Amino acid sequence: MPENLAALTASQLRDVYASGEASPVDATRAVLDQIEAHNPILNCFCLVDADAALGSARDAETRWTKGEPLSAIDGVPVSIKDLTPTKGWPTLRGSRTSDPDAPRDEDAPAAARLREAGAVLTGKTTTPEFGWKGVTDNPLTGITRNPWNPERTPGGSSGGASSACAAFMGPLHQGSDAAGSIRIPSAFAGIFGHKPTFGLVPNYPLPGHIGNLANMGPMTRTVTDAALMLNILASPDSRDSMSAPASAQDENYLNGLDAGIEGVRIAYSPTLGNNGWVNDDVAAAVADAAKTLSDIGAVVEEIDPDIPPTRPIIEVIWAAADAWLVDQIPADKHHLMDPGLLAIAEEGRKLSATDLVNAHAARVELGNKMAQFHENYDLLLTPQMPLEAIEAGKNVPNESDMTHWVDWCPFTYPFNLTMQPACSVPCGLGDEHLPVAFQLVGRHWEDALVLRAARAFEKSNPFAAAPGYL
Repeated sequence: MPENLAALTASQLRDVYASGEASPVDATRAVLDQIEAHNPILNCFCLVDADAALGSARDAETRWTKGEPLSAIDGVPVSIKDLTPTKGWPTLRGSRTSDPDAPRDEDAPAAARLREAGAVLTGKTTTPEFGWKGVTDNPLTGITRNPWNPERTPGGSSGGASSACAAFMGPLHQGSDAAGSIRIPSAFAGIFGHKPTFGLVPNYPLPGHIGNLANMGPMTRTVTDAALMLNILASPDSRDSMSAPASAQDENYLNGLDAGIEGVRIAYSPTLGNNGWVNDDVAAAVADAAKTLSDIGAVVEEIDPDIPPTRPIIEVIWAAADAWLVDQIPADKHHLMDPGLLAIAEEGRKLSATDLVNAHAARVELGNKMAQFHENYDLLLTPQMPLEAIEAGKNVPNESDMTHWVDWCPFTYPFNLTMQPACSVPCGLGDEHLPVAFQLVGRHWEDALVLRAARAFEKSNPFAAAPGYL
């Protein structure tokens, strides 16, 4: 048996299951041991169901013994974000206003597809209240911490997933992303995260307040594992009327993943025009990554896309959405909620219908500009986060003049607005010895190319999970 099964990727577990060196039960026990050892400090799981996980693992073990696995991830441990309804488990969304006794009789599409594939669902990972911000703390479960330095945040809103992934609490983690919530925590925790083209992964119930900003996707320690997981998640589900038809969801993302990027045209934009900013150490690491991509065959050109300012668009849409969200909660429960969420909602109530229409019109213009930009470039390369992980329990960096979490996320939300595929790729450590990452953005439905370019970089610069957790 391999020395530490918790360290293996999903693709490696598939191989050891097939060879009989270890079983899904062995791997699940190793992951549960990791959770038991490290979750008390990191607080990345808000629910762990060891009995259910071991029961699923025993079923998977039987299938592998017979040579009849359900999929390539049969018996592989996976976590579910606590915004995602999961049969048998409460979905509390990080809120004291949620009903812990609400019905638990339905899986969301992501949970359903993973369960159907034989994945071992270990538990639910933490999120800020209703996923409203780019760090993970909430009034219900407290502060989630970064394995690289527990005094720092793992980002959000899929911060429980990124922390768990970096600390070897399973190889596969489901995240969601409406303004950067897969990519922010992936960058801060030094893992790989992919936000698919909107509609590729069905999403039900589709959050009414953020609609077509919201995406489900994989968070993993390797690009190959993300492709494995995306193969499962990108399957039709009639409950989401905005998801892609079956004809658009039959791609195998492992095919061609290692084909390289010879001749792929990449635009390298260090600050996304006037939309972004970046600290010097991050800028240097991303510039080195751009050179690496050039060295391995891509045609890299430093150029900014000609796009309108993106911050005013997301501010209006997000504030209006949060106002709608908070107004769904009875007023006598508002005192139980995150004060920051209530403050954003109050800003949203001051907006007019014209403000919202103008923001959506600007969003259309932004999407059209990016579509035209991609006539000449296959991919866009930017920094992912402009800084290293900020202090845990804070919404903005200490000793800064920032007031909102979107102040330090200039590279994420533009590509929720455009609905393009985008991934976060670890590319080293910054001056504070914390992970930094770059972002790759592709044309609609070209998720395979985004993954292939990320994989090409990974082969030259393998990612390392947080030290000290094995």
